[in-house]
Amino acid sequence: MLEQSIRAKLIDIVGASWFKDDMEALVSYSYDATPMQQALPDGVIFPSTTQHVSEILKIANEYRIPIVGRGAGSNLCAGTVPLEGGLVMVMNRMNKLIEIDADNLTATFQTGLNTKQFHLEVEKLGLFYPPDPSSMIISTLGGNIMECAGGLRGLKYGTTKDYVIGLEAVLPNGDIIRTGGKLYKDVAGYDLTKLLVGSEGTLAIVTEATVKLIPAPKYKKTMVAMYKDIYAAARSVSAIVGNRIIPATLEFLDNATIRVVEGFNKIGLPVEMEAILLIEQDGLDESVVEKDIIEIVRICKEQGAVEVKMAADAAEAEKLMLARRSALSTCARIRPTTILEDATVPRSKIAEMVIAINEIAKKYNVQICTFGHAGDGNLHPTCTTDARDADEIHRVEMAFEEIFEAAIDLGGTITGEHGVGVMKAPYLEWKVGAAGIELMKGIKQAFDPNNIMNPGKIFAKHSRKRVVIDHGSR
Repeated sequence: MLEQSIRAKLIDIVGASWFKDDMEALVSYSYDATPMQQALPDGVIFPSTTQHVSEILKIANEYRIPIVGRGAGSNLCAGTVPLEGGLVMVMNRMNKLIEIDADNLTATFQTGLNTKQFHLEVEKLGLFYPPDPSSMIISTLGGNIMECAGGLRGLKYGTTKDYVIGLEAVLPNGDIIRTGGKLYKDVAGYDLTKLLVGSEGTLAIVTEATVKLIPAPKYKKTMVAMYKDIYAAARSVSAIVGNRIIPATLEFLDNATIRVVEGFNKIGLPVEMEAILLIEQDGLDESVVEKDIIEIVRICKEQGAVEVKMAADAAEAEKLMLARRSALSTCARIRPTTILEDATVPRSKIAEMVIAINEIAKKYNVQICTFGHAGDGNLHPTCTTDARDADEIHRVEMAFEEIFEAAIDLGGTITGEHGVGVMKAPYLEWKVGAAGIELMKGIKQAFDPNNIMNPGKIFAKHSRKRVVIDHGSR
């Protein structure tokens, strides 16, 4: 528990209504969307201004109180679980859309703003902010920035880091800094903006952000390509991009996922197929979109698609995209616990990665559905299990460890968009090496010498030793 004198100082900053330390509040902010991870904070605080954040951090730094910044808690790496107690700083009161600057094609907002709400406001003006994490209905833009969120449009448009061009952030000692701005060119010193994006709350609290916008695409076509062979689906992905066509969305669902999604949504997905690709193309020129779609259909059939079905209208297109966006929620209906991971490989290795995941699931006798962003190689193996079954959970953990190893063997990485947090920390050294870990720790030390910012995340106390396992074709 916090000392009464510290508690009183915090209440003086935000007011008694915006500091909570009753058990109901502590439990409510002891977990996020990550299963099986929970730890009680000592208090929960809700700042409404950057100055509030600065004053809170000064106190936390002086008294060595851990600070965990939090938006909606929708992350999947336990990034906002207060492992070492301290304060959970909830940013949702700082939710203003400060400006949409149509002349400079930028927008500036406080980081507690809801992602979907921001999209809608931008689109009213015929503009477009492409990053679209599946959690966008509930997630905040600050959470997106801290995790460098991706989404379905990452292949064509990039991820959050490609759009954030300026930040207001509060350092652990309470200093307020501004990085970047409404600038498309700025090489004045180190790129602190890019350093903070994806830093998972371990370096600073970001209070405002400026992002670049683009003109909204006027035309869109959506289709589903169906395959009885996973390799044929993977070949199609490589062939489409190899033909210099970059779809707005290029998503993969394996048979297990198809069956689960169709069982709930009843939208006519082909449950007999081994894989489907959900493909969407958009653009400002209708003739170019049409040309791309015709070519994509040809490539898919040439590579072995059994059938390619075009959405007849916007409503049907939305149903198809719902199939992908609802994959996690429909999987969660199967068993009490759902563990969704992400691993990224070069797109040419998608089929090998899916086959490896299936082999590993069979080896450990666990149920895994695989779906994800095939266009950029980011797959989401999702295990349905039961946290009450200790033996099964151990097998699940061993299976995911081998899945991460398989991804690295194929030239990939342990996380493409979910972040490291707690879940991937033991495996980070596999990807970046011991020297890389030490360099990152040096950056952390420079920003946060007292280690109050989201302690226990990214850097594991003990890295897992990698045991190379022969997976046949890989």
